[in-house]
Amino acid sequence: MALIRHVVDGVEFGEPDRTGDVYNPATGAVQHRVIMASESDAAAAIAAASAALPGWRATSLTKRADVLFRLRQLLSDRKDELAAIITSEHGKVLSDAAGEVARGLENVEFASGLIQHLKGDYSEQISTGVDVHSVKQPVGVVGCITPFNFPVMVPLWMVASAIACGNTVVLKPSEKDPSASVFLAKLFLEAGLPAGVLNVLHGDKVAVDALLDSDDVAAISFVGSTPIARSIYERASANGKRVQALGGAKNHMVVMEDADIDAAADAAVSAAYGSAGERCMAVSVLVAVGDAGDKLVPAIRSRIDDLVIGDGTDAASGMGPLVTAQHRERVLSYVTGAAAEGATVVVDGSQRHFDGDGFFIGATLLDDVPLESSAYRDEIFGPVLSVVRVATLDDAIELINANPYGNGVAIFTRDGGAAREFEFRIEVGMVGINVPIPVPVGSFSFGGWKNSLFGDSHIYGPESFHFYTRSKVVTSRWPEPLQSKVELAFPGNQ
Repeated sequence: MALIRHVVDGVEFGEPDRTGDVYNPATGAVQHRVIMASESDAAAAIAAASAALPGWRATSLTKRADVLFRLRQLLSDRKDELAAIITSEHGKVLSDAAGEVARGLENVEFASGLIQHLKGDYSEQISTGVDVHSVKQPVGVVGCITPFNFPVMVPLWMVASAIACGNTVVLKPSEKDPSASVFLAKLFLEAGLPAGVLNVLHGDKVAVDALLDSDDVAAISFVGSTPIARSIYERASANGKRVQALGGAKNHMVVMEDADIDAAADAAVSAAYGSAGERCMAVSVLVAVGDAGDKLVPAIRSRIDDLVIGDGTDAASGMGPLVTAQHRERVLSYVTGAAAEGATVVVDGSQRHFDGDGFFIGATLLDDVPLESSAYRDEIFGPVLSVVRVATLDDAIELINANPYGNGVAIFTRDGGAAREFEFRIEVGMVGINVPIPVPVGSFSFGGWKNSLFGDSHIYGPESFHFYTRSKVVTSRWPEPLQSKVELAFPGNQ
């Protein structure tokens, strides 16, 4: 059985003293084992990144851009192979995996414009004979801790920008689907990235704690659940690190009475059940305004009946399995407990049966979900859509703004005034208008509000170049020697 090793200083590294199982979620079979990092493994990865930092930091912007341009081409040439790796370990269908690769490519393309993004400012003659300019310099070694649900896209969101800015990286991917990160590291090397600039460290809390506590790691980027994001932010920032920690979500989709019901139903099914709901931007709550729910719920139910659930490698499949058996059991607990908490179970995904030992579950639709129920409060991270009914748009806005999460939200309506009012008043970081999953394109940045983000920088796009650099301001004067004199007053304009 294949053993997945760390990638440290350009070579595969590590002894199998402690390993974890990597499953094929469609069959339930163990297909690989991954080395779980020891403290010495983590120290080796951090040391490799530290040793590579001076050389990469001194590498010209043009040469850094060349690496990213070559990487972009390699990713494009091998996108099908990479998508197959994602499907084999995560379970999402191949078309969804291909979309993930494409969205990761967007950030590589954006980061390739680093010569423009890293430009400083210059002001001449601020005072007599005094000029001032600013530059953007790398922060140092960056620890990137990424989730299982996007094993290619999220690493590329972080790593491409961090490397473009002149930093070196230790990437800690999810141990549930680690092969994609190893594949990415090899593509970076093939593109010309020097050894040690990008290192891949597999593992669990041992690896994460090493990154959070090391004096040689200057910044931490994280995407995952809210409790872990909060913990990482508090621990890493207490250790003096710059931190961006993106947490969980409870994304609402508002459907107004004037909305196109068929379009809204299509969008709800796609956004709730795509990737088996294992997306931080998945729609998990549908807020039906007025009488919209009377038509919308039956329309969604009919589409669920037509949803093909199966192996992600089967082109006929619209939804694949969940990532692990343990996660499937967790999601099932919300479905089987929904009725007792007051919800109307329209479609019960726990009653759908599948052949084999894969981690499959059917799509679930709940109506009239009480706000105090766990199905509404918790981030389920599975194919469960809860319908909440309200009387007015004001009620919908009040409901969403009261939620502790603030990642993504959408509204479906034909009324431009209602859409603008919603956009203006809603307290959520990413808003879709007749768009169910408002993930920004690569030239904008991704991030939520409230308990969906810890730290003040969003991920990828323009804000990533702010996060992965430090500004330095230089004030210079070149006086004639005979003009120099002692001056004890605070310097002012002359």
